[in-house]
Amino acid sequence: MYDTYTYIPSESGPMTTISIRDLGRRPSQVIDEVIRTGRPAIITRHGRPVTAMVALDPDELEDFVLARAPEFARSRRDADADLRAGRVRPATEVFAELDRD
Repeated sequence: MYDTYTYIPSESGPMTTISIRDLGRRPSQVIDEVIRTGRPAIITRHGRPVTAMVALDPDELEDFVLARAPEFARSRRDADADLRAGRVRPATEVFAELDRD
């Protein structure tokens, strides 16, 4: 099974890479490996990385999805820009305003 895998060192241990073709031949084995090790598998097309397969913790699924949602990422960038520009208010002020409404 491992003859088509390449290992890339990472902080959490070697990371598996596999071609789309090989993934199509044995998807269950690759998924089982990702779940067992907790390390992502990098999927390649024509030798170039195109996506990653990662194990998901059901309790952290919502955070995972939100962190990768384009609109959430854009909101985070906007908030960071506001913070850098000093466009901030104390939380107590915001909560007091909400209580008045």
